[in-house]
Amino acid sequence: MSTVATTDKKLVVVLGAGVVGLSSALKILDEGYDVTIVADIFPSDPKTIKYTSHWAGAHHVSLAGDDQRQDKMDQETFLTMWEMSKPGGEAEKCFMRLPQVEYYQEERANILALKHMPDFRVLKADKLTHGSKCGVSFTTVTIDSPVYLNYLLSRFLARGGRVQRGFVQHVSQAIDGAFTPLRKPDAVVVCTGIGTRSLGGVEDKDVFPIRGQTVLLRAPWITFGRTLSSLDGLWTYIIPRRSGDVIVGGIKEENDWYPHARPEVTADILDRALRLCPELSPSYSGGSSPSATPGVDDVKSIIIEEGCGLRPARKGGIRLEAEVHLTEMGNKAPVVYNYGHGGYGYQSSWGSASLALSMLNESLKKA
Repeated sequence: MSTVATTDKKLVVVLGAGVVGLSSALKILDEGYDVTIVADIFPSDPKTIKYTSHWAGAHHVSLAGDDQRQDKMDQETFLTMWEMSKPGGEAEKCFMRLPQVEYYQEERANILALKHMPDFRVLKADKLTHGSKCGVSFTTVTIDSPVYLNYLLSRFLARGGRVQRGFVQHVSQAIDGAFTPLRKPDAVVVCTGIGTRSLGGVEDKDVFPIRGQTVLLRAPWITFGRTLSSLDGLWTYIIPRRSGDVIVGGIKEENDWYPHARPEVTADILDRALRLCPELSPSYSGGSSPSATPGVDDVKSIIIEEGCGLRPARKGGIRLEAEVHLTEMGNKAPVVYNYGHGGYGYQSSWGSASLALSMLNESLKKA
């Protein structure tokens, strides 16, 4: 870990090294700023409940609905990831392009919300299953979260970005130059996720966790994505990765801080996943009778790990705004906020980074 050197470029400190922080730091770096990421956990560290991005599925399936700002961010992010995932590209191995089917157990007024996705079509009635009332299919990308996060970090470093390990207690510490001792930053960008609740100078109590739990399986024969919404608000999803691993989930438990996988939840996830996708079982040979559906015992041999993460949600949605912060030491700098993505950090990462960059540019013009 290194500190910044003297430069004519404006120095921006990005707080946080999750998918939102890394994407924002890269956007800002490519704009021509000198950028240092300050975080106490990086993608190369062991998995921990304090770092949510490692636990994500993840796939690009936008749930923006009628939220135009969210939809714009999600679409920009998809186009960026689609380009990154192109065959022969340097980031190709972070992604898997595949057919995706979304089954909905409720009627959807905005069934065409994802019509911009490649190969989009609305499912005909004879293609509906699992108690669904409607559904769509399209082509999208899945993201191998640990591989992708480390790719973003290595790309950031290769382009001249710097990182500093540190636990930030108050945003003024960054503004006063505690983590960049050779010079004080010209601006700070806050991408601290769930940690924003306790970050001094911000302490946003509108931030809250949505606990998610998943199971990682080794099933390289699964080359499609499949999701089922339920009337009780649960989503069951099958997300294969390029590596041959498959994430199955999931749950959404607001304000649940429990940091470990619950065995009973794992059993429920696997039961739902196998009903949605019996092909997960190595022994599955097809068939439509109830007895043909594999049970949890049939996939125990391919379980890699159980995990859970605390999605950093926020009442009112993502906070994207800027303000000037004055410290007790008399230093002041623009602070740009980009946090509160909930379960949509990957889906909106590049789009929200673009908005944060625009706010940063405007703030520094006025400074």
